[in-house]
Amino acid sequence: MAQQAAYIGTGRRKDSVARVRLVPGNGKITVNGKDVDEYIPFPNLVKDLKQPLTLTETDGQYDIHVNVNGGGFSGQAGAIRLGVARALLDVDPDFRSPLKKAGFLTRDPRMKERKKPGLKKARKASQFSKR
Repeated sequence: MAQQAAYIGTGRRKDSVARVRLVPGNGKITVNGKDVDEYIPFPNLVKDLKQPLTLTETDGQYDIHVNVNGGGFSGQAGAIRLGVARALLDVDPDFRSPLKKAGFLTRDPRMKERKKPGLKKARKASQFSKR
């Protein structure tokens, strides 16, 4: 059996890392072995991670296989979106301009701020007591 062309992209967001494989198919998205709607319970996040496909009008042309770990649903969806956008660049370099204009190729640099000593969280302090 001949090996099908697979396009690979890596996406990161917050603490999540997504390894994305685009294989010619009919638009089925699998995340960690489960269907995307089963894995991510929020329809708005599922819609969010499909945005690069919608923009490039390749929705339904590729099966997407994703391995993602770390973070929560929002970070994972963002990581998958970046991975899909980067994989689409392998498919056709002409997609670069519309994807870049829409901001899908930019790695979101916002991370959780570290906890500081003497505080409960990064900035939350215990309640001030005058006496």
